[in-house]
Amino acid sequence: MKILNRVLLSAFLAFGGLSLSHATQNPKWLSSAAFYQIYPSSFMDTNGDGYGDLPGITQKLDYIQGLGCNALWLNPVFLSGWTDGGYDVIDYYKIDPRFGTNTDMVKLAEEAHKRGMKVCLDLVAGHSSDQCEWFKQSAQAANEHYSDYYIWFDQADEAIEKEGIITMQEWEDMQNGKGKFKWGRYVQADAPRAKYYEKNFYPTQPALNYGYYNINPNHPWEQPVTAPGPQATRRELRNIMQFWFDKGIDGFRVDMAASLVKNDPDKVATIALWQEMREWVNTNYPECVLISEWGSPTQSIPAGFNIDFMIHIGVPGYGSLFFEPGTPYEERSRTYEHCYFDKAGKGILTNFVENFTNSYSKTRGEGYIAIPTANHDYQRPNIGTRNSMDQLKVTQTFFLTMPGVPFIYYGDEIGMKYLMNLPPKEGSNTRAGTRTPMQWGNDANAGFSTAPAEKLYFPVDTEQNTLTVETQEKDPNSLLNYTRQLLKFRHDNPGLENDADWELLSDVNQPYPMIYKRTDGKQTFIVVLNPSGKKVTATIPAQGQAELVIGEKKSGIYKSGKVQDKITVNGITAQIYQMK
Repeated sequence: MKILNRVLLSAFLAFGGLSLSHATQNPKWLSSAAFYQIYPSSFMDTNGDGYGDLPGITQKLDYIQGLGCNALWLNPVFLSGWTDGGYDVIDYYKIDPRFGTNTDMVKLAEEAHKRGMKVCLDLVAGHSSDQCEWFKQSAQAANEHYSDYYIWFDQADEAIEKEGIITMQEWEDMQNGKGKFKWGRYVQADAPRAKYYEKNFYPTQPALNYGYYNINPNHPWEQPVTAPGPQATRRELRNIMQFWFDKGIDGFRVDMAASLVKNDPDKVATIALWQEMREWVNTNYPECVLISEWGSPTQSIPAGFNIDFMIHIGVPGYGSLFFEPGTPYEERSRTYEHCYFDKAGKGILTNFVENFTNSYSKTRGEGYIAIPTANHDYQRPNIGTRNSMDQLKVTQTFFLTMPGVPFIYYGDEIGMKYLMNLPPKEGSNTRAGTRTPMQWGNDANAGFSTAPAEKLYFPVDTEQNTLTVETQEKDPNSLLNYTRQLLKFRHDNPGLENDADWELLSDVNQPYPMIYKRTDGKQTFIVVLNPSGKKVTATIPAQGQAELVIGEKKSGIYKSGKVQDKITVNGITAQIYQMK
């Protein structure tokens, strides 16, 4: 059966004229793109209900543009059941009333375009809400319009039991703190259609049916990717994208992009699916982009994505830089004892450098790797002992001088804290601490909302008004103004922009300082980062005469030589030199 399914897939690809050697088409605007990620419930509330909304984002476009960001990524804004922060979509064609209307979204896109900015939405491609009309119809009977949009079966064999089954009662008990945590891949629903369905994350998120690659002959419900049901699902996916592209949306970040085809460990069929989508986008919407939550650029970029993330999932490395043991998102299978960006100076670079270099070398010129400051799913840079402005400036220098496309998570430009031990809301769990309201001003609720404090989506913590836009606007040495300086310098200098080359010059076996080169062949910059609290010295191959362009002159010394250059830099310091 496995061989047969491979034959069917190959025939399907041949019929569609697709090739597994497909190259991604990148719009020119990506070469200078800098994204600002917004969790809409927490950004700006204009109607006083305690939740952010689309008019609030539109109201703040000038601020975002002034920061130096020219593109937006919005977390889910479609009608949702809110059991997983918007990632359980009821209607992909309708904006959730919490945020406004479809017209509000069109207006946001129009206002962004007037400023030369792009707007990308979050597309939950792998599952819907169990409140979605597709799922409700599918649960009733076979042979209805949406019956095969989902995966239903009646018999739970040993293989199914091994992967885990959860009942809706067990789920409700877990939510109410009455039951032990139970995960599982399947849900016992006892619906008219069948007894069980496959889920992706929470039981309220039934997996959409894109077919199976390696079909188990003992599971007659497992359909090949060429079957009518999986083909109808992928047509629906195109319809959703087309609907919003036609309304002015410039692209999608695709949630769990690698998870669509089931039993596809090497992602052969999933890659083929996205290549098909890429061909369609290239033909019909060549200026629009696809961004993946995949975490494996060597798979996702050949699959047709323009950008993939190096974050807390997929290719290891991000965690060893930023997740200190004792913080909520430390890597459980980590290969490090301390994270690199910590003043203790006990971190390693090997984990990050090896994995980033491999991904970068294999995808350079085809697509972009993004290393975001944070996102809605894991902790912010301001956490634990990394909590001072000088420390956060060092991390920000890293984020905004690496190759690829920068992504700033809202509030990281002012050093907003990850708030520990917040009670979960809407399925957030430990993610609550990174989804708190944007801190705009020094008045009530930090300027986020006029609602009573108890009605806010989450609480704020401005550290006595130091972590607000209003305060940092007035301080030329603030993290906010430093972020603006970095992004402006990046945009003004091709040698630091998204396509410029990158090379680590320092020795990974002497991790502090981290020194790397960025160049476009005409301009060359040397970036020196020392997040440790101690003065350090390193030698690198001779690069020429150096002029300090970012950072304090008193914080480091660059001595050029004929064979080697010697760099001495103070503790918790970042510097950028331009080579002459």
